[in-house]
Amino acid sequence: MRPPTIRDVADRAGVSKSLVSLVLRGSDQVREEKREAVLKAVRELGYRPNAAARSLSEQRTRTIGVLLNDLRNPWFVDLLDGLNSLLHDNGLHMLMADTRLNRRTGQDMTGPFLDLRADGLVVIGTLPDPAALGALTERIPVVVAGAREPVLPGVDLVANDDEQGARLVTEHLIGLGHRRIAHIAGYGAVGELRRRSFEAAMRAHGLEGVVEPSDMTEEGGYRTTVRLLSRPDRPTAVFAVNDIASVGVLSAAEELGLRVPRDLSVVGYDNTRIASLRHVWLTTVDSANHEVGRRAARCLLDRLEGGGGAGRVHLAAPTLEIRGTTAAPPPTD
Repeated sequence: MRPPTIRDVADRAGVSKSLVSLVLRGSDQVREEKREAVLKAVRELGYRPNAAARSLSEQRTRTIGVLLNDLRNPWFVDLLDGLNSLLHDNGLHMLMADTRLNRRTGQDMTGPFLDLRADGLVVIGTLPDPAALGALTERIPVVVAGAREPVLPGVDLVANDDEQGARLVTEHLIGLGHRRIAHIAGYGAVGELRRRSFEAAMRAHGLEGVVEPSDMTEEGGYRTTVRLLSRPDRPTAVFAVNDIASVGVLSAAEELGLRVPRDLSVVGYDNTRIASLRHVWLTTVDSANHEVGRRAARCLLDRLEGGGGAGRVHLAAPTLEIRGTTAAPPPTD
């Protein structure tokens, strides 16, 4: 049996094909009773618009490319949820790619989105080669979400306020009485902002923190913590650049016979689903990822609707989620 056509919908609703098209495009130039008749016919017939034909007529594919820096990292889940909810409400669909996989196979990160004629692109996280976006921004609207680079003309950046988030963590640990605090730092602009804010907050209290670089992975957090806890003046608290690295911190502490938070306080960043698992119950910064995702979608929609101009930076306010991995330092400290 052949699928229903727009003519079948028009015949069932007793209207013209052009009026059906207006209803399906969401036009406000259709009387309510006609709109209801068309939508009723669509439901009864199970009609689905021909996406390819509509793309040709509108010169749009109604698809948005989403480029993730690493699909394995759970921090992007809430961001994607916020992004997709608003895009879906506006009749747009996501196409995702993982830059980690592209790097391993030597594939172009952005070319496939142009080949598929995506209407726009949202880049989530810090890319290993931000310059790769340069030429793409001249072809389609681009928004960067959850990162603070690259800064390119006409590209909006939407992220949480990393400096404020790191300051919340540091003030929390100092307020508990910790003086020997270490920070497991990350890379890129996000890692740099969090590190600088940590150091500034420590200096403001007359303290000097220890900073150890890492690759923002669980294994990196583990190796770095082993080094930190092997110091004669080992820290009583560790602030990791993200939740994934914090899991490595917890593993290292357990293997070395330290109990969290009695012997060592641990704080992460991003408030991923991992942080709220009962056996982890990690104190962490909620980086407002759902809100960041919705703001990124809004920025892209504005660009698609003809909003040009210089790129803007939109920062969402983070909050500190205090759970079970932070407490006062040991009495002997």
